Amino acid sequence: EQLRFVHEAIAERCCETLRLDELAALAGMSRYRLLRAFRAVYGMTPHAWQLDRRIQHARRLLDKETPLAEIALHLGFADQSHFQRAFKQRVAVNPGEYRRLRKRNFVQD
Repeated sequence: EQLRFVHEAIAERCCETLRLDELAALAGMSRYRLLRAFRAVYGMTPHAWQLDRRIQHARRLLDKETPLAEIALHLGFADQSHFQRAFKQRVAVNPGEYRRLRKRNFVQD
């Protein structure tokens, strides 16, 4: 139950900078307990889950021809290269290549 509030907060506010202290307070537990409990339930840390949510959002924005720098800024990444590294780590291609493959219908959601 406590983790559900954190999970929902991250989903709703994935583009914001969410501090671990803030999430722990929301769950009513220490930072370390939150990390362990969240990983046990969801299989990853709150930060990793937030990055995954951002990448899912980026995939939708890439379909709309939104410029990469604008996507990075909108999703809360430090800069375009940080966005591109995080995207490639999770999707296995960089955002530009992903966009080209989607246009040719090689990649589906």
